[in-house]
Amino acid sequence: MKRGLDVLRTGPLATVQDLGRSGHAALGVGVSGAADPVSLRLANRAVGNPGGAAAIEVTFGGLRVRGRGGIFAAVTGAPAPLLVGGRPEAPYSVFHLPDGAELRMGVPPAGLRSYLAVRGGIAVPPVLGSRSTDTLSGLGPAPLKPGDLLPVGPPPREAPLLDVLPVRPPGAGDLVLRAVPGPRADWFAPGALDTLFTAGYAVTSDIDRVGMRLDGPRLPHADRGELPSEGTVTGALQVPPSGQPVLFLADHPLTGGYPVIAVVASADIGRAAQARPGRRLRFRPHPAPNLGKDRT
Repeated sequence: MKRGLDVLRTGPLATVQDLGRSGHAALGVGVSGAADPVSLRLANRAVGNPGGAAAIEVTFGGLRVRGRGGIFAAVTGAPAPLLVGGRPEAPYSVFHLPDGAELRMGVPPAGLRSYLAVRGGIAVPPVLGSRSTDTLSGLGPAPLKPGDLLPVGPPPREAPLLDVLPVRPPGAGDLVLRAVPGPRADWFAPGALDTLFTAGYAVTSDIDRVGMRLDGPRLPHADRGELPSEGTVTGALQVPPSGQPVLFLADHPLTGGYPVIAVVASADIGRAAQARPGRRLRFRPHPAPNLGKDRT
């Protein structure tokens, strides 16, 4: 029997994600991939997959799938409560989904995005070398819907080394993110950068895989005219004329016409992607990489 997952319910949003399709920016194709790549790698590691194997990214729980063939699985990221065949299983642990059994994922008590990895990976056809769903461009598989059948690849040779992952789940309270000032900090009024690094900004309900709009003290532009469109990156804090910053996430546009006041450190992107609406973010200056400087 070929192994797979029958999708019965998706919750607010469920997509297939791996580590994305890098190297295609010249074609106008973004990287996309898991919004929280650390959690994706961890889930894959738990079941013995390569770190970049495709898994299911679930936003705010609600996923229901039925297994075809016996499948080992793990859930990381937001610690959603799990029922397998009506019996509870713990997130951050390896569990077995028997043939015909149903996995139900509840609403996580903390965090926003959960990652369901299965041993062998989700084996949908790759597009430009990746199985990731890019919700902005439409590349990759469509967001999951009831009735979909997701094939599961052959089990890897490596056996899982742990049955429980000793990982702290996403916490509550203010989330502190490190950010590199610039590249357009000089396009803002005096004091704007100090405001960013001292004030708090709340995550609004305007949030998806493209980015999250924040609410807090305004970051006014300097009177320097209109900035030509230029490339953007995951973690960029772009500020439109309203003065309220937008934090770009995995499916962000490749270019933007508003100045970027700072860029969140790549190691903190996954933590930012777990922030729910209402959570307060605080940014702290992070030194820029030492690139191109004389090491002597």
